[in-house]
Amino acid sequence: MLRFDNAPRFGAATLALFGALALFSTASAFAQTPEVVRVRGEVVSFDGASTLVVKSRTGADVTLHLGDPLRLLGVVKASAADIKPGVFIGTTTVQKDGSASRSLEIHIFPESLRGSGEGDRPWDLVPGSSMTNGSAGNAVDSVDGKTITVTYQGGSRTVVVQPDTAIVTYVPIDKSEVKPGVKVFAITQKGADGMLTASVLNVGKDGLMPPM
Repeated sequence: MLRFDNAPRFGAATLALFGALALFSTASAFAQTPEVVRVRGEVVSFDGASTLVVKSRTGADVTLHLGDPLRLLGVVKASAADIKPGVFIGTTTVQKDGSASRSLEIHIFPESLRGSGEGDRPWDLVPGSSMTNGSAGNAVDSVDGKTITVTYQGGSRTVVVQPDTAIVTYVPIDKSEVKPGVKVFAITQKGADGMLTASVLNVGKDGLMPPM
């Protein structure tokens, strides 16, 4: 039988210390997870490189650092006819009576962005809203409007598209089009120093406010 007489022996106090350190490390890892902050508003100024000032919907000026890499997306109007079965879409919804949700907005992703943010999660467009990204099913006419099932890995959500549902899609854009007065929607992470770094910047074209 093998014996390990020279192996280190740890007392109960030492093992307890190791356990505490492991818990501290895990807690620290969670504490260091950046906070996601979504910013909606109008461009006040842009230095052409990495610093963007936005007047948010609360009326406060918010300074954003544009990350590298940055996903820069132009947002233009689309229609319900553009929502073909199988296309990848995102939709912000609020719960309505019954099993379906009312769609406040739908953004139609280009094929290159298929899978972006797939799933269903709480959203902050309006109180009680959710964001669902997934593949669109067939549109079925109903009393309330067109009903579409959005399917994502692990689930689905049935949404009702009404005449006032904002529908948009994406086009290529570059930083030269980010100017004062342009409407934007940014997904940022808040650093320990309070700096907001944008990983995604949606830029409305022709005066459009990205509805997300």
